[in-house]
Amino acid sequence: MITITANDVDNCLTYAGLVDTLREAFRAGAVQPVRHHHTIERAKGSASTLLLMPAWNDFTSGEGDGHIGVKIAAVSPDNNAAGLPAVMGVYLLLDGTTGEPRALIDGQRLTLWRTACASGLATAYLARNDASRLLLVGAGALAPHLARAHASQRPIREVTIWNRTPANAEKVAETLRQEGMDVKVTDELDTAIGRADIVSCATLSTVPLVRGSLLRPGTHVDLVGAFSPTMRESDDETLSRASVFVDTRAGATKEAGDIVQGIASGALTADDIKADLFELTRGEHAGRQNADEITLFKSVGAAIEDLAAGIAVYRAFMP
Repeated sequence: MITITANDVDNCLTYAGLVDTLREAFRAGAVQPVRHHHTIERAKGSASTLLLMPAWNDFTSGEGDGHIGVKIAAVSPDNNAAGLPAVMGVYLLLDGTTGEPRALIDGQRLTLWRTACASGLATAYLARNDASRLLLVGAGALAPHLARAHASQRPIREVTIWNRTPANAEKVAETLRQEGMDVKVTDELDTAIGRADIVSCATLSTVPLVRGSLLRPGTHVDLVGAFSPTMRESDDETLSRASVFVDTRAGATKEAGDIVQGIASGALTADDIKADLFELTRGEHAGRQNADEITLFKSVGAAIEDLAAGIAVYRAFMP
């Protein structure tokens, strides 16, 4: 078994390339039980969440040996105060026939890449072709990856970042500026939402940050946070105005706070979800229908994404 570090992951992947890899993975499919989701209560501070995400190739086709993979991740909201990422984890990749461990991959970096590129994949189907103004809501470790993934699919010329702590937004902005992006930080979230072509929200918020009344026709909303039913990044009006898409129907309707709470309030029904990434990549839904349509993609993360990204890293890493 080999160990693949965070820097190795960066060297093995490109954003456009991983978007294409995820497209092929969703088109082909895999076995992925709904992830295990466990709350770790603490005497002091916020609870952590333990996530176990297994997936494996469909071996019934008899085509190739394939792989088995499982991600073990912990999400700890209080990590920010200690200067640490909220998400910690590892990815274990196994041989599909023998079960022999092949690679232990840095799970944090793999998660950042595959999450951002899943949003990039959705953008390829749901954002306007001329979308050029990106708003990042949240300035965590995922934010720069989201900017790069969206920019790999659309002609992003202007990036605006809003964060509760402006200094953290400025750090992300400087990183992206060094890569040649035109980036500014704002403290006027509502104004920024009204100007954006793509609103990409990656936070641990439990209250809506994106207000549907502010969205211009043609906007694409990318919701990446709110991975549990008690969390939420958008309000009911956002859901009612938008054509709603998800990464997987099973995961989104069970775990995604925006979807679960929207269904509970009556702003949305499960049948209102237009398609998931399986259906989009297989051509079962065309995605955006016209230039004025407001589209929304809700991601909670899918084990098929980790498996596809893990295999891609492993294959690129090995001589």
